[in-house]
Amino acid sequence: MKLAIGKETAAAEKRVAASPETVRKLTALGFDVCVERGAGLTAAVTDDMFAQAGAKIAEGSDVYKDADVVLRVRNPLASEISAMKSGALLLAQLAPYQEKDTLKALAAQGVTAFAMEFVPRITRAQTMDVLSSQANLAGYRAVLEAAAAFGRAFPMMMTAAGTVPPAKVFVMGAGVAGLQAIATARRLGATVSATDVRPAAKEQVQSLGASFVMVENEETKAAETSGGYAKEMSDDYKRQQAELIAETIKKQDVVITTALIPGRPAPKLVTEEMVRSMKPGAVIVDLAVEQGGNCALSKAGEIVDVNGVTIVGHLNLPSRIAVDASALYARNLLNFLTPLVDKETKALKLNREDDIVKASMVTDGGQIVHPQLQG
Repeated sequence: MKLAIGKETAAAEKRVAASPETVRKLTALGFDVCVERGAGLTAAVTDDMFAQAGAKIAEGSDVYKDADVVLRVRNPLASEISAMKSGALLLAQLAPYQEKDTLKALAAQGVTAFAMEFVPRITRAQTMDVLSSQANLAGYRAVLEAAAAFGRAFPMMMTAAGTVPPAKVFVMGAGVAGLQAIATARRLGATVSATDVRPAAKEQVQSLGASFVMVENEETKAAETSGGYAKEMSDDYKRQQAELIAETIKKQDVVITTALIPGRPAPKLVTEEMVRSMKPGAVIVDLAVEQGGNCALSKAGEIVDVNGVTIVGHLNLPSRIAVDASALYARNLLNFLTPLVDKETKALKLNREDDIVKASMVTDGGQIVHPQLQG
C-alpha cells in the first residue's frame, strides 16, 4: 500500500502531516511511504530525515500517483485532487463548512475523505483529536504573541529601582485553547482571570490559579443541560453578564479570546466600545479571527492599533509553532489510521459502521456523505 504525504500549499501553513517518528510507524503498519520533496522543511524536517525514516521522496504531484492513502494538514489543490486515484483515502483538516467546492471535487474524483475536525470527542478517539492537539498549542502561542506585543513584563519584579506590577490577563473561553492560555500566562507570572458560558468551567479555571468571572445567581445553577451543554440564558442575565465583562475588560492589560462555534461565525465577545475603554498599551489576541473574530475590530492576518490598543489577528497560530504542531498532528493521523489497517493482511479494512469513521467521513463513493453537509 502506498501512502503519500504532500507539501502544504495554503498561505501561512508551515506544518506537515508526518514526522520521522510516524513515518517509521506507518512503514511498520505495511505502508510504502512517499513524501513530496520539501514537505517538511518549514517544520524543521529535511528530506534526508524522512528518507532515513524509510520514506521515498517524490517530486510535486507525482507523490499522489497510485497512493492508497493521502495525509495532509489542509485542503489539497484541485490539481492535487485530480492526481489522486479513485478509492484513495484522504485524511486532512478540510474546513468542510467553508470549502464545499473542495468536497465536491473530492467526491467527483472518487476519493474517500475524512475531515479530521469531525473526529468525535469520545474516549476512544482522544489520541486522534486534532482540534485539541492544535488548540492546545494555539492557546500557548497566543500568550507568547501577547507578551511580544505588550510593552511591559508579565511577572511582578522587585528591583532596586522599584517594583514592576504583574500584568493582568483576561481569557475569554475556557476550552482547550483557553485553559492552555491561562496556564501559560500564569507560568509567565501574570495575574489571570477568565470567563466561559459554562458554569462548570469555573472549577477548571480556578484549578489553574485563575479567578472566574461570571454573574452567579439562581439562574446559573441550572445553566447546564444533563448532556453538559450550556442552556440559553435570560435577557436579564445576559445584560448583567455583559456589564460585568465590560467592567472587567477595562482593567486588563491583555485579553485573549478563544470562542469558536463549529460551522458558524465566531461570537462577538469584545465590542468596539469595550476596545476603546481599554488603557493604551493593552493587547487583544483574537484566536477566532479566521471565523470572523471574537473582537469587533480585529482583522484577519493583521495587527491593528485602536487608540493605543494592539489587536493581534494572526492567522493559523498552530503553524507559528510548526515543529511541535506537526509532530502532534502527525500522531493524531497515525492513531486514526492504525485501526483502519488489518494487522494480519496489512491491508486497509474500512468499517463504515464504526462511530469514528461515520462521524468524520465526508465523501465516499462519489458523494458528499456527511449529514451536516447535505444540501
